[in-house]
Amino acid sequence: MMGLLKKLLDPSQRQLAKIKRIADEIDAMADDMKKLSDAELRMKTEEFKKRYADGESLDDLLPEAYAVVREASTRVLGMTPFYVQLLGAIVLHQGNIAEMKTGEGKTLVATMPLYLNALTGEGVHLVTVNEYLAQRDAEQMGKLFNFLGMSVGLNVSNLSHEEKKAAYQADITYGTNNEFGFDYLRDNMVLYKEEMVQRPLNFAIIDEVDSILIDEARTPLIISGNAEKSTALYTQANQFVRLLKEGEDYTVDLKTKTVQLTEEGITKAEKYFKIDNLYDYKNVSLNHHIHQALKAHAIMRRDTDYVVQDGEIVIVDQFTGRLMPGRRYSEGLHQAIEAKEGLPIQRESKTLATITFQNYFRMYKKLAGMTGTAKTEEEEFQSIYNMDVIEIPTNKPVRRIDKPDLIFKTMEGKFKAVVNEIVRAHKTGQPVLVGTVSVETSELLSDMLKKRGIPHNVLNAKNHAKEAEIIAQAGQKGAVTIATNMAGRGTDIKLGEGVKELGGLYIIGTERHESRRIDNQLRGRAGRQGDPGVSQFYLSLEDELMRRFGSERMQAMLDRLGMSDDQPIESKLVTRSVESAQKRVEGNNFDARKQLLQFDDVMRQQREIIYKQRYEVLDSEDLSEDIKAMMKSVIERNVQAHAGDDELPEEWDLKAIVDYMNAKIFDEGEITVDDLKDKDADEIVDWLYEKAVAKYKKKEEAFSPEQMREFERIILLRTVDMKWMDHIDAMEQLREGIHLRAYGQVDPFREYQIEGFRMFEEMVESIEEDVVMYIMKAEIEENMQRQKVAEGEAVRPGADGGEPVKKKPIVKGKKVGRNDPCPCGSGKKYKNCHGRFA
Repeated sequence: MMGLLKKLLDPSQRQLAKIKRIADEIDAMADDMKKLSDAELRMKTEEFKKRYADGESLDDLLPEAYAVVREASTRVLGMTPFYVQLLGAIVLHQGNIAEMKTGEGKTLVATMPLYLNALTGEGVHLVTVNEYLAQRDAEQMGKLFNFLGMSVGLNVSNLSHEEKKAAYQADITYGTNNEFGFDYLRDNMVLYKEEMVQRPLNFAIIDEVDSILIDEARTPLIISGNAEKSTALYTQANQFVRLLKEGEDYTVDLKTKTVQLTEEGITKAEKYFKIDNLYDYKNVSLNHHIHQALKAHAIMRRDTDYVVQDGEIVIVDQFTGRLMPGRRYSEGLHQAIEAKEGLPIQRESKTLATITFQNYFRMYKKLAGMTGTAKTEEEEFQSIYNMDVIEIPTNKPVRRIDKPDLIFKTMEGKFKAVVNEIVRAHKTGQPVLVGTVSVETSELLSDMLKKRGIPHNVLNAKNHAKEAEIIAQAGQKGAVTIATNMAGRGTDIKLGEGVKELGGLYIIGTERHESRRIDNQLRGRAGRQGDPGVSQFYLSLEDELMRRFGSERMQAMLDRLGMSDDQPIESKLVTRSVESAQKRVEGNNFDARKQLLQFDDVMRQQREIIYKQRYEVLDSEDLSEDIKAMMKSVIERNVQAHAGDDELPEEWDLKAIVDYMNAKIFDEGEITVDDLKDKDADEIVDWLYEKAVAKYKKKEEAFSPEQMREFERIILLRTVDMKWMDHIDAMEQLREGIHLRAYGQVDPFREYQIEGFRMFEEMVESIEEDVVMYIMKAEIEENMQRQKVAEGEAVRPGADGGEPVKKKPIVKGKKVGRNDPCPCGSGKKYKNCHGRFA
């Protein structure tokens, strides 16, 4: 009865019933496929391509195409996909997420939708979390695709331009999320169209989709260049923060991971830096540096959030426990930590291009994913990526025993119990995999085991070179492996001889993660393909998750009962309260990602406009009409500013128009106020435009068409790239401070949209002005070369966003009158220029 009720209420169960009907069709073709020779099986690829070209849809081709891949896989790889793997493969083609438990053969599942979608000739991508997995899968599955007449490419870092291009031209391309994203950004910074490597983004299957689209969703990919900026302020802020006392001078909120100065702390800062008011506008930069120094000292922990390696700060990924070399915390936090640890402070970077994974992967025409754990985040996948999560049944029933959590009073008591349990299991020969949430914990446990003489492997951020090899051996008799959260993800743990009889792999979790999904991933390492296994979590009331959600009451209760530190309580009530705490954190994290996406969507729309126009510049043979349109736009704006509809003709400032036009388009004295007298505003625009076009044509005639067209392209590319780079920084600064608008009873996001749009319009206007000025004023030289505005390098910063370069505020001198010329030199009246924002 309950099963029937679940089927009626769970839409994914109804979807699964439809999918099973398609899988039955594929199954029914198995015997026919067996009769085909290798050559006949191979010829099916060309037949499918022709049928697709003649109008058959991929959905129509699916059953037969999948049956072909299934038979080819049996012949080439010696692996025949199970019925449940067919179900997963159908889910992927439909652009959804297949939730398949560990060891169910996701790599093989992906081959069927990859093959089917590659028949269109538009290219398909298989995205993995690291290069080892990309290379392994491309090599193994490449044999199958090559047998069927399909080409396979591998997209990893350090490839030459030609190798990259070849990888993308292949029918099926394996690669990492980082590399696909960075290639997109690099393609939109090239100086010649031929330098682009990617084709239009068609279809991607993301392996470990939850890791990439949830855990790393907020982490932007950034291409940055060096910014000229002093590092002395980081040292000064660090020295000051060392003098402060928690509780007296600043407060720390562990739940939100924020830190704030108290009134006492503010007074000390003003005294220390000899300023009157820390929150004065001219002290914005100092305030920011103090805050980051406080964050570095009060919140960022060595060997948990980062490690010091070879004189550098290396970030530890909070979800995987891996080191992230080359990745830097943003907004000066990395420099603040360098100052805290007494290391040389590296200069901040300037962002040349940036995109989050959320926005990169949403550009694909179709997106699919597979993972062992996605159901807990189904709402997020549906609302942000429009993907349903379909649970695929396991090939064999799960025999793993998930024991209730054991809760200890103190962390010390918990770790003693964990070590005792490892020693007990090790004596029997049962392999143990211990999951930790930090490098610190893994090293602590390792030291405790060494004292007890237990041989073991430690797999943490400091030792991931042999990751796959170590994790694959974790199921051997007597093996003890300590691993940070998702280390070795994507590698199967196969049980050694005689291990099944001992109860299978024993998973011990030393702490609950704030996400249930990460806990489920750890559990899922045991019990693959119907193997036996055990999982048990050990918690203490001093664990971070417990402290964040009120373990004080329980602590008091245990004290009253007189329970000792190493005496566990096994309570379903406590386990339920831990899970409800996890649900709350997941909800908070989802809201944060959703909000971030809202803000990031503003940038996405702007990025798409700029990149589209930039591509048109690269692709166009003749930009002269665009240049003339810009010219008209610049003239109209300037005339409107000084001879607007809301002003009487006698109030018009014709001198300002003349000064501006002579500065931007014409030569000094080329036009005068007399030229514009007795004309209405439209006539002034037309007269100026005709004169400008005549001057432009005269310049054209002095050079060959090729020279002129290339000159225009050089000017446009350089101007767009410079302005866009500055705009990214400006938008990042806006985003940083926009939340303060909430105090003024306004919606920060709405304000960000409005301001962001205004800033984008201003950037476009500024691009037009500069392009027109350079085209009209600059000299054309022989052998002109296109140049990059800055040499960029790909970096992965921390999850807080990009690395903006703070611009200094304009300090105004004497008060400017509303009708005076604007001091910025635009030629406009102050009220129509910067006075609008004053």
